[in-house]
Formats: sequence, structure tokens, C-alpha cells
Amino acid sequence: MNATPTIRRATVADAAAVAELGAATFVETFGHLYPPEDLHAYLPKTYTAEVYRRRIEDPGTALWIASFGAGAPIGFVLVGSCTLPVENLEPAAGEVRQLYVLSQFHNLRLGTRLLETALDWLATEGRAPLYVGVWSENHGAQRLYGRYGFRKVAEYGFPVGKTIDHEFILKR
Repeated sequence: MNATPTIRRATVADAAAVAELGAATFVETFGHLYPPEDLHAYLPKTYTAEVYRRRIEDPGTALWIASFGAGAPIGFVLVGSCTLPVENLEPAAGEVRQLYVLSQFHNLRLGTRLLETALDWLATEGRAPLYVGVWSENHGAQRLYGRYGFRKVAEYGFPVGKTIDHEFILKR
């Protein structure tokens, strides 16, 4: 593909496509970690058009999608106020809640471009400090966030069905 993907703010019309992309990238990245029954319990309640419609309509959150022209989204980032289990959470804390790119497009630096777009918005909104939850074994994501000043400050368990993932909380 010769074209460069564009990044734009998602609209309500994108909610179903983002939900589909979210489920696909979650399974692509983490699906091997879970028994099928855990995925079947987690995906239908987490990645729905209604969930993403509410997120897109919420003025306290922002969601951007990457795509080739008017094509289907190939990556996205969702940010807003911090929802992680952080002790003594600062009132203006922000969070990178989701950042996913389909693996076939990982070599296009889309994760970096989406993250920079999101970090700019969080700064404009006065969100600080910033947090992100990352699976303890996702070393690539940890390196990416580390390049932007995020450092591990805590750990927690993230439920996917009956499986509890060991997650790190990174802070900047």
C-alpha cells in the first residue's frame, strides 16, 4: 500500500466499525491467552457499537481512528479521564484507555501517530498526570509508552471472563 493512513476524530457513525476493530485487535493481540469461554464472556459486553457510541459522545473522552481514505479503520486510540485503580488518584488525571492497530499495519508507525494525537488532546484538556494500563507481558507497548515518559507505578488484575491478567499501571 502506497498511501499514508489518515487519522481523524471518530464520530458516532464510526461506533460500529470501531467496536468491530476493537474486538478484532484484542483477539489478534491477546486471544491466545484466554479459553474461548472467557473471550465469549468478555468481547460481547466490551466491544459493542453502543459502548463506543457512548464513548464518542462523551465530551470527557476522545477517540481517533486511522484509515486509508474512507476505508474501514485499521487502528484507534481512546483517551479520557483515568479509570484505572490508582490509589490517591489526582483529580485531573488522564488515561490512554485503548490503543490498537491491526498487526498487518504495525510497520506504519500508526501507534506512535495515534498516541501523539491523543497526548496532545490530553494536554489541551489539562489532563495530568497521565496513566495507561498495559499487560505485564506486552513489552512492545511498554517500550512505546516508555519513550513518552511513562514509568511503572503499580500493578493490578484485569478480568477477561474468569481469567485475571497481570497488568502494569504506567504513569507520566
